Amino acid sequence: MSAVVDASELKGQVAVVTGGGQGIGRAVARALALRGADVVIAARRAAVLERTAAELQADVPGRVVPVVADTTDDASVLALAQAADALGRVAVLVNGAAAPAGLVRNDIATADPDALLADLDTKVVGYFRCIKALAPAMRRHGYGRVVNIGGLTGRSSHALSGMRNVAVVHLTKALSDQLGPDGITVNTLHPGVVESEHIHELYAKNAAAEGITPEQVEQNFIARTPIRRVLTEDEVAEAVCFLAGPRSGGITGESIGIDGGLSRGIFL
Repeated sequence: MSAVVDASELKGQVAVVTGGGQGIGRAVARALALRGADVVIAARRAAVLERTAAELQADVPGRVVPVVADTTDDASVLALAQAADALGRVAVLVNGAAAPAGLVRNDIATADPDALLADLDTKVVGYFRCIKALAPAMRRHGYGRVVNIGGLTGRSSHALSGMRNVAVVHLTKALSDQLGPDGITVNTLHPGVVESEHIHELYAKNAAAEGITPEQVEQNFIARTPIRRVLTEDEVAEAVCFLAGPRSGGITGESIGIDGGLSRGIFL
């Protein structure tokens, strides 16, 4: 059963989605555009962005504009912010540009410090760069919504790359303090196991390490998840849209899991 969408909820707003060419980012861009926002999708590969923009534009009321950007590059992020500002009132930033599942998931004996630095530069400093570049436009209007896509590896100890998600949570809380007086909320959303282009690559890697099949890896995830299934990209997108919308103004500085109950920690 499809959710009822208000096509005017975000009308007149510009939303920026980094990592918007595929996967969760693409689903988020579509959901925001269905609510009337003009959406800038940003990533490094022009061909992927242009194809996604054309596909989405066919069935959404808002504009979908592809902008090639590298979140590890200050000048590139500033150019992205200028492109968004030229479209209208920038009100939403969804930070999602990162290497899926992280680059460092192996034992410290073989872990690559350069890969770890790349993870942190792309996801943590990249998110920082995007917020820094787009916050001035939000501050001018006294309103904004920032949603950072984190990950459950920040709530567990099985992947060294998980430290990037812990850092994103700290960034979120610190900036919620700084930007709250200007009407800007900042939150982190941690997706669990989500059906996407990338999840099957993770299944294959885990299967090779554990000596089982990718199908068994998937079933093991499902068995540990209270709702007994993998989530969909659209479910994550709906949660993002709530945090990016006008009804969530009282929520800021929070770290929220959307994982079907997979994470077992108690987070106060």
